[in-house]
Amino acid sequence: MPAPEHSPVALEPACLSGRGGRALVSELTRDRSRPNAGLEVTVTLFRTCACLLLAASPVVAQVPPRFDVASIRSSAPTPEATVAAGVRITGSQVRILSLSLRDYVSMAYGVPAARVSGPEWLAVTRFDITGNFPDGATRDQLPDMMRSLLEERFQLKAHREQREFPIYALVVDKGGPRLKASEGVPVPTSTAIEVAGSGSAAGVNIDLGNGTSFSLANNKVEAKKITMAQLADTLTRFTDRHIQDATGLDGRYDLSVDLTAEEYQATLIRSAVNAGVVLPPQAMRLLDAGPANPLGPALQKAGLGFESRRASLDVIVVESTLKAPTEN
Repeated sequence: MPAPEHSPVALEPACLSGRGGRALVSELTRDRSRPNAGLEVTVTLFRTCACLLLAASPVVAQVPPRFDVASIRSSAPTPEATVAAGVRITGSQVRILSLSLRDYVSMAYGVPAARVSGPEWLAVTRFDITGNFPDGATRDQLPDMMRSLLEERFQLKAHREQREFPIYALVVDKGGPRLKASEGVPVPTSTAIEVAGSGSAAGVNIDLGNGTSFSLANNKVEAKKITMAQLADTLTRFTDRHIQDATGLDGRYDLSVDLTAEEYQATLIRSAVNAGVVLPPQAMRLLDAGPANPLGPALQKAGLGFESRRASLDVIVVESTLKAPTEN
């Protein structure tokens, strides 16, 4: 039976590299009194959440499946301040817009893009991919199909290894959590996966589906109907370390915490660094002069905190790949 049609997910700017990202950093470094100037930086999360939806799928196939039909095209040019990016998975088709090769490797191997090691240009050029699942394939096999596609069309050669990193464990403070348990969490009514968001100079809002949302805007972090695992994954994009959920809290929660202007600005710049943007020295000086862990004090207001630990994490090392795919 044909899958129901859904309109494509239009994710306003996920661009952190190239001239748009550099223009943003110029704004941040020129005027520290404008904490909401960071459009391109804050919207990194759009692309990240789309990647995590796919990267979270377990790799279960013994024989890697392949798309029945797949198309790879260079993403259309966008205005300097924005780029359309998103993911839609409905029925037997997946459509992904304006993600970098590093993002696609992240999906294929099930690790965050920040732990894909390779040349800097992996995070720059963007591609659109549309693929049809073969008969009998499941969504859990999508990472395998993506990997096969990258190996065939980009001649990707990569391997997985483990490295030890300092991390943050998201924990509950001694006084206990000060979170509001979410009410009225809806039961999913569709098997489709869609990530949507909207961005402006005032910040970013992300709809993760099933009533779950996250926003970083106006010197504030807000989340609704979010699990602690989702929160940890999301906050990783704004810190200098990977974050693992160690709260032991089940269920979904709402939270709202304020950031100072300095904490907000440091969080924006950190997300640009995590996205692979090469920042000018003045931006790095702002980051170095800012709070070491800008999100920590804010999370304490919700009864949460970061605990420094060490952990062995998977890293994907790209040995070689083409810069552009072979013909469709």
